[in-house]
Amino acid sequence: MQLDEFNALSPADATQVVSVWAAVPGWVDAVVAARPYTGVDALAAYAGELASVWSRADLDAALAHHPRIGATVTGAGAEAAASRSEQASMAEAADDVTAAIAAGNRAYEERFGRVFLIRAAGRRPEEMLSELHRRLDNDEATEAREATAQLAEIALLRLRTTIDREQAEPEDAE
Repeated sequence: MQLDEFNALSPADATQVVSVWAAVPGWVDAVVAARPYTGVDALAAYAGELASVWSRADLDAALAHHPRIGATVTGAGAEAAASRSEQASMAEAADDVTAAIAAGNRAYEERFGRVFLIRAAGRRPEEMLSELHRRLDNDEATEAREATAQLAEIALLRLRTTIDREQAEPEDAE
């Protein structure tokens, strides 16, 4: 989608798009309400600024929509498609790494009461496993900050993927 198309969407359609980036209701509403944006960088800067103050409640709201790392992502919506793409490296993970991530996910959920969240795009399964093990040693406040920062990375990556994807394609010349 091009930026001008995003700017022209109805509020309801824009809300659907932005909710895929991060399902944080107040953030979604603010990003949608601030349209039109003059550029993708301006959109990303504003979204990032708003994400920098996300609370634990915002994190919890968004995590209701995130699959576990290594789990098979089901569904046909845009959020499921984004998660499948972001976790593509897990398809090639060794069985022992996949099993260790599953065990780590269970330990994390038992310790923190929420799904382990990490920006999977661009990371190897072994790297995600290492981060999972490291973050299991965090206290609650530190881990909530790390998880919220990961959520912001995911949101901004999804934003840039959504808006930039078609702008990179050349226009038809006549």
